[in-house]
Amino acid sequence: MIEVISHNTPEQVLIDQLGRFADNPAGEYTFAVEYRFQQYFLHNKPEIVLLAIFRLVDNGCGGVTIFAGVSDQVGRAKTLIKDGKSVGVLSEQLQFPMLNLSGPILLSPLSIAKPWGQEIWYTGIEERGQSSVTDGSFCTPLSWWLSVAGQHQAADKQQSINLLKILDPLPEAVYGDLYFELHEQKQEVYVVTHVDRDAWPDGVGGICFGFDQKIRAQHSDDESFRAAYLSAVQGYEAVRREIDSIFDRKREQKNIRLDAPLSAAQLKIWHAELPEELQRRELVQRHAMNRFMALKPLRVGDVVKVPCFTPHALQHGVRTVEFQTPVYERKILSFAQKVLTQPNWDTVESLNLMTLDEPKSNALEVVDATENHCLERVVSFDDFQVFRLTLKEGANWSVPATGEYALLMSVSGAVACGQQNLAVEQALFLPACRGDISVSTMALGDAVLLLAEPC
Repeated sequence: MIEVISHNTPEQVLIDQLGRFADNPAGEYTFAVEYRFQQYFLHNKPEIVLLAIFRLVDNGCGGVTIFAGVSDQVGRAKTLIKDGKSVGVLSEQLQFPMLNLSGPILLSPLSIAKPWGQEIWYTGIEERGQSSVTDGSFCTPLSWWLSVAGQHQAADKQQSINLLKILDPLPEAVYGDLYFELHEQKQEVYVVTHVDRDAWPDGVGGICFGFDQKIRAQHSDDESFRAAYLSAVQGYEAVRREIDSIFDRKREQKNIRLDAPLSAAQLKIWHAELPEELQRRELVQRHAMNRFMALKPLRVGDVVKVPCFTPHALQHGVRTVEFQTPVYERKILSFAQKVLTQPNWDTVESLNLMTLDEPKSNALEVVDATENHCLERVVSFDDFQVFRLTLKEGANWSVPATGEYALLMSVSGAVACGQQNLAVEQALFLPACRGDISVSTMALGDAVLLLAEPC
């Protein structure tokens, strides 16, 4: 029968049991740990009771392979254990995966609706939602999984995992354009994976990135430029609020929450119903505001490092992978739709924070290159770095064991990572306790992957 142990730290129980298992290996041993988990990402940080299940297996090479799972169905799990059920039965009936603690773990993404499209979170742990880990059949919230053995999995960084996500804007101009915003702390980098040809027929999309230096030069000094920009934004904001007030009344008539994202099709219908004079003013004021922004062209494969204090807004139809520090902070300077997450824009507060100089663009640093692969450093921030790995057809490369966790995503091509196959836009969590893990192409053609890890 599976032994159930109550302890605040399941990883400590694991360490203790590993010592006993090594002294007297029985080939296999399974135990469970009941513990309280503080949900640090929720308001007031409420606790829940979880049950971690560990299965230790002698790998025949003088070591132990550790499989683990976790469930919040503690009472039901205890009943099954009391009835003598195996860990396999627990996994099937309670629908949680048993995963190798030292192997690559497939991430199960979560889609978050946005006014401009959607974000797809691979490592998101927030009040708005959580990403998961999966064996392909069952899923477990990522925060639960990391609470089972934080040192093994994340070198005690389980509450600050870098955020990996995809930004997937609608292909419609205006309706698919993101907020023009800046960050004071959050560091982020975009890698372009797709440009919608209906939105951008020549395959060249864009991002509003900083300010137009020609417009800036038309002003006597930067103070004058900032004042002119603020005046343009406030002119548009006044029109925007007038329109949003009309749309809010339509929401109320249709019992739609005031903070619920609406489809571009619905917004277009409502916009067409506005008085023509109001439509004209919205267009004129929006163009007057947007003329201050610089548009940086983007093609598939381009990389954009977003410096703090640089206003930016990814444009419609440009799909990107984004790595960022897991800090939710931003200042919204403007948006051509209703902002659903806060009542006011932050333009005035941002005026003396925002950088006016044109952001620098540097070529990627080649870290390692052979005839079979090329490893480039995309970015190196204070807390994490990102690499791009290009593997030639039939090639393989070893992800080194660094003692830190890593995130690996396939951008193009099919690859195998350890025992895990990875299709395009699938991602893996590589645990800190891993050894070197081989990555190899599985199909004709080259493969491109992104690798992120803490510094």
